Amino acid sequence: MIGTTTVCAGAGGAEVCGGCSARRLSVCGVLEQEGLRRLNAAADHIAFRAGEVLVREGDPATHLFNITAGDVRVHKLLSDGRRQIVGFLSPGDFLGLATGDRYAFSAEALGPGSACRFRKVDYRKILREMPELEHALLDRAAHELKAAHDQMLLLGRKTAMERLASFLVGLSERARRAGGDGRLVPLPMTRAEIADYLGLTTETVSRNTTRLKTRGVIRLLTMHSLSIERPSELLQLAGLEAEAAG
Repeated sequence: MIGTTTVCAGAGGAEVCGGCSARRLSVCGVLEQEGLRRLNAAADHIAFRAGEVLVREGDPATHLFNITAGDVRVHKLLSDGRRQIVGFLSPGDFLGLATGDRYAFSAEALGPGSACRFRKVDYRKILREMPELEHALLDRAAHELKAAHDQMLLLGRKTAMERLASFLVGLSERARRAGGDGRLVPLPMTRAEIADYLGLTTETVSRNTTRLKTRGVIRLLTMHSLSIERPSELLQLAGLEAEAAG
């Protein structure tokens, strides 16, 4: 499943974490030096390639992951064999938090990347010892719950254009949290994967992307990146006029 694994424990752990570009995006950003050493000592630092499986639906949920580089696709298989993408993870995101004894989803790398992998039993012990980390994790869980509610609204009520525009707004916000201005948006996923996530066909995603480009709302830079030229108009197309007014 996963390729390279190294264990970076010991006195240098805090320095290793201090140099991690995903730290300020992750829950571990609340920790000081000693906390980082403790957390790092419990982590396996793994590297993965495009297409590698991090977790498989139905397998025992023994580990959780903090993504430190790259992007990951999370999906479920329906009873008829169809795939439903339920999310995309990027650096700073956690994988495996909201699960029981077995993984309720599969997660696959969209490209090369890395993660800190923790045994669930070890991480739970760390949370008991570090209340500041537990509080940060609860805040992250609340954010993920809101995102799940937003996704339900997106799939249940929004038009195809509103779905696509909302998706691009979300990617823009993610790019801003990562340190950008929110206009340059990476697209590590394919249009087919975007369509799967939005409950649309690939043709519908392509058609509405072309409409956004023709109207000058976005500018396609490469196959995997675009620029948002008119952020306020994109918000309006997403049905988020209140945010645009603010």
